[in-house]
Amino acid sequence: MATLKITVGQINPTIGDIAGNIALMQQAAQQALADGAALLVFPELSLTGYYPADLLEESEFLARVDAGLQQLLAATQSTPGLYWVIGAPTRRDGPGKRLQNSLLVLADGKLVLRYAKQLLPTYNIFDESRHFEPGPDVGRVLRIGDCQIGFLICEDGWNDAGEDYAVNPFQRLADAAPDLVVSINASPSNIGKREQRHSLFAAASQRHNLPLLYVNPIGGHDQLVFDGASFAVTPQQGVVFEAQRFAEQTVTLQFANGGFAAGNGAALPAVDPAGLPVMEFYRRQIVLGLRDYARRCGFSKAVVGSSGGIDSALTLALAVEALGAANVVGITMPSRFSSQGSVGDSDDLCRKLGIELRQHPIAALVDGYASGFADAFGTPLQGLALENLQARVRGTILMEYSNSFGHLLLTTGNKSEISVGYCTLYGDTNGGLGLIGDLYKTEVFELCRHLNASAGRELIPQIIIDKEPSAELAPGQRDSDSLPPYPLLDVVLKQLIEGDRLAGNEREQVERQFTELRASPDGQQLIARIQRMIARNEYKRRQAPPILRLRGRAFGNGRQMPIAARYA
Repeated sequence: MATLKITVGQINPTIGDIAGNIALMQQAAQQALADGAALLVFPELSLTGYYPADLLEESEFLARVDAGLQQLLAATQSTPGLYWVIGAPTRRDGPGKRLQNSLLVLADGKLVLRYAKQLLPTYNIFDESRHFEPGPDVGRVLRIGDCQIGFLICEDGWNDAGEDYAVNPFQRLADAAPDLVVSINASPSNIGKREQRHSLFAAASQRHNLPLLYVNPIGGHDQLVFDGASFAVTPQQGVVFEAQRFAEQTVTLQFANGGFAAGNGAALPAVDPAGLPVMEFYRRQIVLGLRDYARRCGFSKAVVGSSGGIDSALTLALAVEALGAANVVGITMPSRFSSQGSVGDSDDLCRKLGIELRQHPIAALVDGYASGFADAFGTPLQGLALENLQARVRGTILMEYSNSFGHLLLTTGNKSEISVGYCTLYGDTNGGLGLIGDLYKTEVFELCRHLNASAGRELIPQIIIDKEPSAELAPGQRDSDSLPPYPLLDVVLKQLIEGDRLAGNEREQVERQFTELRASPDGQQLIARIQRMIARNEYKRRQAPPILRLRGRAFGNGRQMPIAARYA
């Protein structure tokens, strides 16, 4: 068999930016041409970005897609002999949805092959059946040189075990006996997802005795982050190649005799099955997610309310890594209940991070609101209402700053607090994006320690990591006054919210600890209490800003629960 050179176009497309996405493809095509490649492969819906959602219902958007396809066809004329594999929505006639999620092969100004995705995921974060009609149950192959190539689109390759759909496109394609399977994907990243991809597709490759190339995008799109990590597998060796994670990459491979080599024919470096440590994964996912979210929404700077606590400290540190110290501002807003350390620790933190810290005391504003309340309603403002007022005054100040200076306001709530409603609606929930809302409190501490260890110095002062968590909205207030200890709370939350979506060893550990807890009457009462807290605070989560997704079941469109419902 002759050698086939294949270029992986692991690009970072922007949803709706047809012209910009085409420019990325053209740049990759020039590299493929220079490398002598015959095949260039881009991710799923690479023309539009994944996922356009209800943009797909707008006629103007579809007209831009049509024009983009014509532009791509013209572009292929400048790369003679090079086959471009792209992903795009395409129109269809007849009953059902008017669009399909399609893989198109373009070459020399012509449409050479079209394959429509058969399995449309409609679960968790996915909602493709809302817009697309499934393709027919067929396997599509194309001969390029002496190599017969078969094609799949993402979910089509995930059902080889036959557990989720009655149709198995992988088996149908295998029946056509291609030499190589090319799968284009838009597989969002979460903890354990890379390893899941490797395991599933290595097993399918071995089962059907078919080598496979898996191409995935990178980039942040609202809550979702794509990690790239495109890979190649063979039946004999498993995963033999992996592209960079969290980075764009155009790389050329050789395929011959059922195996892969580097573009120059050299042996490929071994792929580390372990991948990134958990905390490093969280770090890179958040940094890329924020960087792309800010860029795509037109922000170059961010502002964070700095309380002197660990959540705001971590948010500031991650923002600095993503945007640069010169583009991040912290604001400390002490009240009469603030500890001396809240300002001092904030100052130390911001000095270590190299960012500006501004101070805006709120005591006089809170007193003014309290006085007005008493005058209007004939009763003093006290208790929870007074505590929440302080958070809302702070949230208002931060939004004032955001509006006045054009900074993206980042919220600082973690998943433990958001789960049980330990946050103030229209207060500390104000903002445009949550960086750590898919991190449990115990993971917040761990990630802070990881950042310090990676930097080889204290980015986040140890005194902040060591101090007992407190909202500082009442005298002597501590989180433990209202919540179970975080190590215990997080175990229960992980089981109730994540469940079987927990990855690997974490799932086994959580299930064991949860079972032990449920074995005692006190444990049963605690679990029931936490269940009630989760249920009655759905209304808060529904109004929160987008949260960068790190886990298999993140708040937002990954967990859709009713507000007005009985849960027990």
